[in-house]
Amino acid sequence: MSDAIRRSRAGLSDPNRPNGSFLFLGPTGVGKTEIARRLARLTGAPFIKVEATKYTEVGYYGRDVESMVRELVEAAIVLVREEERKRREPEARQRVETRILDLLCPRPKSSFGLGAARATDETTDDPAVERTREKFAVMLAAGELDERRVELTIESKAKPMVLGGAGVEHLDVDLQGMLEKLMPKSTRRREVTVADARRILFDQEFEALLDIEALHAQAIELSENQGIIFLDEIDKIVASDGKGADVSRQGVQRDLLPLVEGTTVQTRYGAVRTDHVLFIAAGAFHRAQPSDLMPELQGRFPIRVELQELTRDDFARILREPQHSLIRQYQALLATEGIELTFRDEAIERLADYAHRVNQSTQNIGARRLSTILERLLEELSFEASDRPNGRVEIDADEVARRLDSIAADDDLSRYIL
Repeated sequence: MSDAIRRSRAGLSDPNRPNGSFLFLGPTGVGKTEIARRLARLTGAPFIKVEATKYTEVGYYGRDVESMVRELVEAAIVLVREEERKRREPEARQRVETRILDLLCPRPKSSFGLGAARATDETTDDPAVERTREKFAVMLAAGELDERRVELTIESKAKPMVLGGAGVEHLDVDLQGMLEKLMPKSTRRREVTVADARRILFDQEFEALLDIEALHAQAIELSENQGIIFLDEIDKIVASDGKGADVSRQGVQRDLLPLVEGTTVQTRYGAVRTDHVLFIAAGAFHRAQPSDLMPELQGRFPIRVELQELTRDDFARILREPQHSLIRQYQALLATEGIELTFRDEAIERLADYAHRVNQSTQNIGARRLSTILERLLEELSFEASDRPNGRVEIDADEVARRLDSIAADDDLSRYIL
């Protein structure tokens, strides 16, 4: 897998490089989406997951395939804003502290000459005022004034009507942005604590420091060179007999070709080239085969990764090893009620055994089976948690068997409950 990633990213600046898009084949619940999402997280790349079945051929009612590139740019903007927020945070925090200090201890305005008609914007350098401000600045930095209340002027924009319906996604004009500029802005006075004022003013100062055009340009560059589009359920757009909805499915495949091969898509932020966007298609391919896709589209996904069904040992590792495993999530949830939840090793092995067995006897939904099994195991404890005294609850193999044996043994019950 890592070798395939290196191959796909090799020679990004070479216009003649071979296409390096992936095709993941494997049953549901084996981690196809998670692999792609982790890949994006490791590389800091913008990532979106889209369902192939939501798209239709141009001219049919539904979403056109180019909209996925627009979504990718939106995801890139979020990443760029987060990075810019980290970079600009010290400066924005300093400006916020100054504004709050002005609210708590404003400098008096001076006027020029006797009988001046009005005060100027210039302020005095009164030593007593400056000493007071210095004291307030120290208290402010120490958090001693967080509960003091100040009055802010908050600017809000009127929300324009959001347009929807068929064909709207084909509009390249930033109609929403135009409407926002035309709508009047309103201001209102609001009394808040200093702690809340920090949050409100930080957002204002951060927006004031942003170079929007540069941010959009950076997001487009990030999308073009590092963007990842995960196209799930690609097997569902295989045409079976060329009739009815299958005509549109075949059309979706044709519309995908230029995107994967490399084309230019117009977005509200500018033109985006897809030459170096990494496309990862995935599907279970139970009823269809990759060879059932259009030959041209097959050639756009030369790197194929076949994922196998999860084994009993895989289920046990999924429960134990991930940082945010389901077991750790339930432990954190019940900890809010003062309950320390622990699992013995044999309990985890028994849970893995049930998950694997039910998947084999009913429908195989992969790792998602663990969610339903743990929910069934802990539903009584979760329901009664608020009424139980604080303490430690240990789940052993006997408790797992008591809660799940009767259900797992009955195929009909396990089909609808587990």
